[in-house]
Amino acid sequence: MTPIRLDLVLREAVGTPYSDLVTRSTGQAVRHRLLATLRDRPLADAHLDFGAVGFMDFSCADEVVAKLLLEVAALPVGRIVLHGLKEDHAEAIDHALDRHGLVLAALTHDTERACLLGRVEPDWRPVVERLFARGGRVGVPPIAHDLTWEESRARVALHALAEHRCVLAHPDATFELGLAR
Repeated sequence: MTPIRLDLVLREAVGTPYSDLVTRSTGQAVRHRLLATLRDRPLADAHLDFGAVGFMDFSCADEVVAKLLLEVAALPVGRIVLHGLKEDHAEAIDHALDRHGLVLAALTHDTERACLLGRVEPDWRPVVERLFARGGRVGVPPIAHDLTWEESRARVALHALAEHRCVLAHPDATFELGLAR
């Protein structure tokens, strides 16, 4: 899946050469453009690339990410995954998602490290870190072993992450982040 470059969507949506996502109306325009793009695609994950986006304020994080996440249930989108997040992007998005009680997986810009943003339960972050470190599909026992947890605790965290579409659950009882590094 080719990531959707948010800087290009921004330029198309508002017709300016700027790469900053500021003001609620700009965020709404970008979200509407993204929804139109996602509506016309076959079922797949939506990978949004923030790598060339400059500054992003809370109102745009709310409009572009949180409200998009609320609206994609009716679209042919498996998950939304964010790529290339800078620290200020992650902070604004984290706050917007938490305000709506949402969570999603992201890759940071500088380290391409996996992280969770939004309303995150305490057990979820270490599980995502272990999945990312191991790479590929992983069953419950290795995650439990790595974290020195009971398997039931790891299983609950993995299933919750799958329900929130932060990880992929497979029929063979394995899980993966499914994030391209």
